[in-house]
This record gives sequence, C-alpha cells and structure tokens, in this order.
Amino acid sequence: MVMEYHNPVLLNETVEGLNIKPDGVYVDVTFGGGGHSREILKRLGPNGKLIAFDQDKDALENDIDDERFLLINQNFRFLKKFLRFYGYKTVDGILGDFGVSSHQFDIAERGFSTRFEADLDMRMNRDSNFSAYTVVNKYEEAELRDVLSNYGELRSAKGMARVIVEAREAGKIKTSEQLKKVLSRFLPPHKENKILAQIYQAIRIEVNQELEALKEFLLQTNEVLESGGRISLISYHSLEDRLVKRYIRSGMYEGEPEKDVFGRVEVPFKAVGKLIVPSEEEIKQNNRARSAKLRIAEKI
Repeated sequence: MVMEYHNPVLLNETVEGLNIKPDGVYVDVTFGGGGHSREILKRLGPNGKLIAFDQDKDALENDIDDERFLLINQNFRFLKKFLRFYGYKTVDGILGDFGVSSHQFDIAERGFSTRFEADLDMRMNRDSNFSAYTVVNKYEEAELRDVLSNYGELRSAKGMARVIVEAREAGKIKTSEQLKKVLSRFLPPHKENKILAQIYQAIRIEVNQELEALKEFLLQTNEVLESGGRISLISYHSLEDRLVKRYIRSGMYEGEPEKDVFGRVEVPFKAVGKLIVPSEEEIKQNNRARSAKLRIAEKI
C-alpha cells in the first residue's frame, strides 16, 4: 500500500540543483513519499545509484522497485555511517527536504497538526520512547521555557512554562486539546493558530532533536561529497534555514571560521545561485510550500 503524500515541494528546482550525472551516486535524506527520489531516478542512467533515508516506518510503504535504489530506515544524522556500511565512501549529490511531511501532518494520531485532537506524540520515529507527552509532563519549568523560547521563538515562553507546570499538579496533560486549554490565556482568537503552530514547532523540534540532527548531517556532507558534488536543501523555518545558510557560507553552522595570516578563509562550499522560494502558483497548489526556502551549494 502506498501512503498518501502531497506533491514534493520545489521538485524540479531541487533536483535540477543537483546537476545530476547519469552514472553518479546520489542521496535523498528525506524520502517521505518518494517524489524527489522518483525524479532523481528518471535522470539517472542504468549505472547510476540513489540511496534514500527516512526514519519514519510509514515511508517504507513507498519503497521504489528499482535495482538502482536503496531505502534505509534511519535518521539522516547517521548519513556517513550508513553510506560506509553499504560501501559508499563518497557521493555526487545530496538532497534534503526538512521538516514534517504532509503525510505526518495529515494523520491525526501522529499529533503533529494543530487541526486535530490527538495524544501528545509528534515522534517521527515511532520506535522512540520520547514523545511530546514526555516534554510537556516531565520537563522542569526552566527546560520547558528554553524549548518554547529557543525553538518556538515565543515571547511568552516563561509564562507558558509556568502554567504547564502548575497544570500538571492536577493531573497529566495527555492530549492536544488539554494542552490548548492549559495555554488558553496565551491564545488570543486573532493569533491562536499562529501561536499554536509555534508551540507545536518547539515541542516537535525537541522531541525529534531536529536541529541537532541537522547540524550533525551538515558537517557530514563535506566528508561524503565528491569535489564538485552538490547539496540541495529545503528548509521551512528560520532556525533550519539559518543553519544551512551559515554552513554554506562558512563550513560552520555557528561562529566564524578561522582566517589564515593573509586574512583569507578556506570554506568547503560555494553557493550556487540565490535563495529559491516557491512560485505563487505552486503555493496555490500546495499550501505546505509557502514557507519553503531552497539553498544549493557545490563542494569546492
């Protein structure tokens, strides 16, 4: 059974950005519904190879029956380890479409969407024992404040954390509706959806360690890419995009690179073109695309 996924975002632009060689080896680190992977396979010759990663077991239902294709059920933070395991020291291009898949948002029981009443879950890897329930019910007040402030960029993070901890004394917060009720004073009607989305984003990033995984992944791209190989990466919020942008610019996701005695900096990548965002037409057809930002870079 093929799981229902929406159209992949910036499909042609992202795949074009890889500058595919027919006999090259490429990696799609966010397989999902397989839309980007299928487009890459169309452009590969009989000797080309595509390796895909996805930690969500639902994605395995979309496996592609093609001898040139390998799907690995793992988080992309283990990119280098699993490429080596399967005999690939270097590759010619890496594609990543970060964030939550449309499928994950649309399945109520996964708990990713503010649209549905659901248990507090938000795990991309359902084998994990660490869920949104854990964060909401077991984190200390200061930890909750940091999650909501750092990952949700919420001005009321301190107050929200205090209210959650107070509410827990009367009983566990088990569902999205209960959490919404607890935080109702911070959700004015004209801003409710926006603030809820920020709260969900913060908890989800913590549950899945998304930024830590992205940082680990970015550092590995330089190690596994051939010279002239490319990364083509889509981000959906400023926290992700900032890491990708900094890494492309300096080879580091934070801080500044060291200069040599002549004041020069050696960086592993050069940006290819400018930031790419979806057209109005694409956003009309696929609302999820509205916040997408694509950055492409080539290893020097």
